[in-house]
Amino acid sequence: MKLVCSKSNLLKSINISMKAVPSKTTMTILECILIDASSSQIKFISNDMELGIETIVEGMILEKGIVAADAKIFYEIIRRLPDNDVSIESDNNYTITITCEKANFKIPGKSGEDFTYLPIIERDHSLTLSQYTLKEMIRQTIFSIAVNENNPMMTGELIEIKDHYLKMVSLDGHRISIRRTELKKDYPETKAVVPGKTLNEISKILSGEMDDQVSIYFTKNHIMFEFDQTMVVSRLIEGEYFRVDHMLSNDYEIRVSVNKKEFLECIERSTLLVKEGDKKPIVVNLIDNQMEMRIDSALGSMREDINVEKEGKDIIIGFNPKFLADALRVIDDETIDIYMVNAKAPCFIKDEQEMYTYLILPVNINQNQYR
Repeated sequence: MKLVCSKSNLLKSINISMKAVPSKTTMTILECILIDASSSQIKFISNDMELGIETIVEGMILEKGIVAADAKIFYEIIRRLPDNDVSIESDNNYTITITCEKANFKIPGKSGEDFTYLPIIERDHSLTLSQYTLKEMIRQTIFSIAVNENNPMMTGELIEIKDHYLKMVSLDGHRISIRRTELKKDYPETKAVVPGKTLNEISKILSGEMDDQVSIYFTKNHIMFEFDQTMVVSRLIEGEYFRVDHMLSNDYEIRVSVNKKEFLECIERSTLLVKEGDKKPIVVNLIDNQMEMRIDSALGSMREDINVEKEGKDIIIGFNPKFLADALRVIDDETIDIYMVNAKAPCFIKDEQEMYTYLILPVNINQNQYR
């Protein structure tokens, strides 16, 4: 095999491929990027058996062939080469020669026959939307998936297509994040639970441009994203997702409208007094059209008042400040509406059309301490 590519094209494709190279594995072949120049295109393929990526590399094929290169070494060599054309050659013993200007590297490769190719996905039905929309929906929900794997279902996100809408849902047992967007045409009803890792890596590769499109294909066990000469295939999480609709309610006794920026900045100031790992609640005391925010910790205390518009009774309620801040950071509206029932019931932050909904469970506090 012999091919010539610019350093910039190689580096771009390696960076994409590296996202499906496992950091730890007992199968050394999975630590490789497969360089496939056996047809008319140069493809880089990586696969950690859960997530697989295939991306096309711009370049010239002088001799067709296929070889697997250790991803880490390959990346470090290409990264440090001069900004010029790079020649990559392999012989019958799978030795890979990398040449650029006066630099010449020889590294051992592996046979491509042992490499696990990506599963073949039927392209019967695809959902097509802008890369900007998908990237934004991931950003606006990914923060509330569970970090630990005690419940695998919580480490993924529900992607649901129904009634001309695409909905993404994530939850971790303390909060729920929901984003909806209207689709331009009708699609078959679909439900899939996609690993959070997959969505995280996808969001890093997507351009985020409104004019760039991404096509999504669903099968029983896999999901495939196709965009910008790149194909990402992921296993789905098996099982029935939580019945989130049963956890949502339109009943409320208190509705508060508040300036989002002012509210978020107040929360961020309050967390200056909280050590990492401490679980100190921020206490919200709503009296008439005043929202008093308080936090007490070993480092000190803070109190700040914000003007709000309130409908309903007064309330004292405590929250994990991080959960509030996470939701507020991804909302673009200038003013937000918060809905509450009592100090122990979930609080909802949502817009009128319910294009976004954030449910946050309150924290138990000593009410008398804050009266």
